[in-house]
Amino acid sequence: MSLTESVLNGDPLALARLLTQVEKDSPEGRRALDELFPHTGKAHLVGVTGAPGTGKSSLVNQIALQYRRQPEPKRVAVIAVDPSSPFTGGALLGDRVRMRDLSGDPGVFIRSMATRGSLGGLAQATASVAQVFDAAGFDVVLIETVGAGQAEVDIARLAHTTLVVEAPGFGDDIQAIKAGILEIADILVVNKSDLPSADSTERALRGMLDLAHPVARTFRHHGQVMSVPGGEPEKAPLWIPPILRAVATDGTGVEALAAAIGQHAQHLRQSGDWNRRERLRLEVELEALVTEALVGRFRTKVSEKRYNDVLEKVVARSLSPWEAVKVLLSGR
Repeated sequence: MSLTESVLNGDPLALARLLTQVEKDSPEGRRALDELFPHTGKAHLVGVTGAPGTGKSSLVNQIALQYRRQPEPKRVAVIAVDPSSPFTGGALLGDRVRMRDLSGDPGVFIRSMATRGSLGGLAQATASVAQVFDAAGFDVVLIETVGAGQAEVDIARLAHTTLVVEAPGFGDDIQAIKAGILEIADILVVNKSDLPSADSTERALRGMLDLAHPVARTFRHHGQVMSVPGGEPEKAPLWIPPILRAVATDGTGVEALAAAIGQHAQHLRQSGDWNRRERLRLEVELEALVTEALVGRFRTKVSEKRYNDVLEKVVARSLSPWEAVKVLLSGR
């Protein structure tokens, strides 16, 4: 039996081995992704992002537990994207320390990944790993990012539902309202809401939502204009991101949060936005793969010596970067 067949049959060891091959971008991993792709498109991808220290890992742990305790338990996969070590390139795996409650549950699979230098808080292989979990039959894939701050918006291009986690005491109210990370939120979570300043944090977030232009959210998805062939997005019901309170250490508010995630998924399907987000996600993934392939092809045609010679001219300021690109592409 092939590795792909074993994964489709629910073999956890085969799944772990395949994820390793996918992260290595090996020929076997790429071949398996091709074979698994027709089996994807069913899982609900939920991104969890926010500043470091807001309690994302503990919250993901509680959300997964909530899904497993439901009358019809969902199979849950967790992708914990950890910061890369500057020395080894590996992941710290610290998130697993906070997810010990999930250990031993056959319906939960946790995979830690290193960012490997990705500025947006996600490794390029994250989309491929999520695809493997989708094909393996997991109902929900929770993707926790490293918490890179306002620039961490890549998750919005991958997830169907994006949770932005805030916590009292992390910067001033203006910092929380700044454009960037809050614009990608489908659900806003005030974690550590048992702290005294939770009320002011919630007020700041609610003020940001009140200032938002509701029509723009109908026509734009995370800041990108989307055309919908044959559709009328202006007549679709409007989703206003709810602001929910939670205390991840004891699970307070997590049941309501899981319910809100389910309501958002239902909204996406009823409004047709699920298919639009899937199209955008696959388009972004395709463009990233095309870029990677073109850069790889370029580097095989340009010798290392030629590349370094041009680079030295750029460093010496005798050639601008744009001129250097023209020189390298023209082969002169």
